[in-house]
Amino acid sequence: MTPYRKKEFYQGGYYHIFNRGVNKGLIFFNDGNFRYCLRLLRKYLAEYDLTLIVYCLMPNHYHFIIRQETDFGISECIRDMFNAYSQAVNKQQHRIGTLFQGRFRHIHIDKDEYILHLCRYIYLNPVKGGLVVVPEQWAWSNYQDWIGIRKGMFADIQFMLDSFGSGKNYKRFVMDYREEKSKEKVPEKYLLE
Repeated sequence: MTPYRKKEFYQGGYYHIFNRGVNKGLIFFNDGNFRYCLRLLRKYLAEYDLTLIVYCLMPNHYHFIIRQETDFGISECIRDMFNAYSQAVNKQQHRIGTLFQGRFRHIHIDKDEYILHLCRYIYLNPVKGGLVVVPEQWAWSNYQDWIGIRKGMFADIQFMLDSFGSGKNYKRFVMDYREEKSKEKVPEKYLLE
C-alpha cells in the first residue's frame, strides 16, 4: 500500500519558496543564468496558474513568495522550472550532478503581518550579503518594481499597493527597518527574524 502524502499547498494560499546550492555553492554563475531563470519562472507560473508576489535571486540561493490560484501547481512549477534550469546550467558550466541542496523548502504564510516582514527580509538579502548598498541596486529581485523605478515584469505588486498605498511608502518601510537594525547592539547572528 502506498503511504498517504499530506497535501502541502492549497488554493489561495501564500507560500515562501526557497532553496540554495548544494554545499552552499553557486546556482547562478553569470547574468545570463539569472535572466534564463526568470524566463523559466514566467513560463511555468503561467502554465500552472500561479501568482508571483516576490522574487529575489541570489548567487547561491533564491526566494519566492507565490500565491497558488488552483488546487495544485507550486510543486510542479518549481520541479519543472529547476529541472530545466539545472540541465541548462550543468551543460553550460560543464558540470554533472545536482545543483541544489535537496528539494525546495516552503513555508505557508498564514498571517498578513508575517508576509509584510518576510517581503522586506527577502528584499534586504542582497544588502545583508554585501552585494549592494541599497536593495534597489539589485537587478535580480522585483523590489525595483515594488517601489516604482522599473515597470513590473510579471509579479503582482497589488499586494504591496493594498498594504502600503504606494511604492514610496513601501520603500520607507524597508529603509526604516534597515536603519533600526544598523543601530542594534546585538550581533545579527543572534537575532531571529
